[in-house]
Amino acid sequence: MDANAADSLIPAGIMPSNWKPVIEPSSADKIATGDFDPKEHLQYEPPSKVHTMKDLNLPENTGISPIAVSEPFRLFASGAIHRMRAEVLSKSVWDNCQYSSNLAQCQLRGFAAKYAPFVYDTWKHPETLSIISKIAGVELVTEMDFEIAHINISVKSDKQRAEEVQAFVEKKAFDEDEGIAGCPWEDDKPIVDWHTDAYPFVCVTMLSDCTNMIGGETALRTGNGEIVKVRGPQMGYAVILQGRYIEHQAMRALGTTERITMVTSFRPRCPNLPDDTVLTTIRPISNLSELYTQYSEYRLEILEERVRNQLRGFRENKRDGKKLNVRAMKNFIKKQEEFLAHMNKEMVEEELVVMGSIDDSHLLTSKDDGVAQAKRKRAP
Repeated sequence: MDANAADSLIPAGIMPSNWKPVIEPSSADKIATGDFDPKEHLQYEPPSKVHTMKDLNLPENTGISPIAVSEPFRLFASGAIHRMRAEVLSKSVWDNCQYSSNLAQCQLRGFAAKYAPFVYDTWKHPETLSIISKIAGVELVTEMDFEIAHINISVKSDKQRAEEVQAFVEKKAFDEDEGIAGCPWEDDKPIVDWHTDAYPFVCVTMLSDCTNMIGGETALRTGNGEIVKVRGPQMGYAVILQGRYIEHQAMRALGTTERITMVTSFRPRCPNLPDDTVLTTIRPISNLSELYTQYSEYRLEILEERVRNQLRGFRENKRDGKKLNVRAMKNFIKKQEEFLAHMNKEMVEEELVVMGSIDDSHLLTSKDDGVAQAKRKRAP
């Protein structure tokens, strides 16, 4: 299905009635078949800069890598973006995979494995994973199938777009006349409010044309309370963020009728590295049966590999006549107990989950403290 056909199938009432996609591929781009080919669909250009946790005044031993966030970098060719949009905007995805919450009004989740084979294969391919891992500074794998290509969508009519841009221009002119500096106008209503991610790393890819976009940055809260911004990516570009350990916010974008971003989550490949995954922000916007099944499977696989490695070393020492290191064994057991206890805590019974309602327990800073800090300390 091409993007134009898909758009006409979006349910009424979800989008403005006259909304059409900003990107309308030419006939040459309407490729509806064929597997993901890294030689054709990847167009990687390294980021101009990668910021470390130290750069953001965050503890260097926080997380699974010293890398905090990248500047936007080219990742995909335009043909790959059109293929992704065609799958994302299909009727089957919108009918079966749409969610909303108090953090974000329109999200598409858990669709890739069943409804979007091109998207799924893109993020599972070794060359894609190699690029993401190189920038992140640690070898990564996709978190689980349900979290491949989470979609955040913000759309508005042409009239709304024009009114917002005019208001922005007037506000900017007034501030310049009065010598006022501080929070830009578009900060008031973020697309996705302050949060930490459920998973260690994310790759945020832009699926919309941002040529005339104003704003749309990702705001990050540093260790000393300052707010810094990473420039939003252009179509086909991406940003990598160690979002589990950094509070961030997707800023509102002006000057365009749509902003569609694709967020794919990653965890460390090595089973011995910490897996600090939490489901606080995920449970209320998920098919819990699918989420818990996949979460349990990969966590138990990690545990299995840890036990196999421990058993291998145990048997080698026994064969060599070495005495059992009881303290080391007890420490191993304690860590696995903590691993299982964390897992048990995250799997809240379905009847206790309020769909669409996400509390503030995922934040590193209380909401009131964050607002106060933002007003006192705003980095240029």
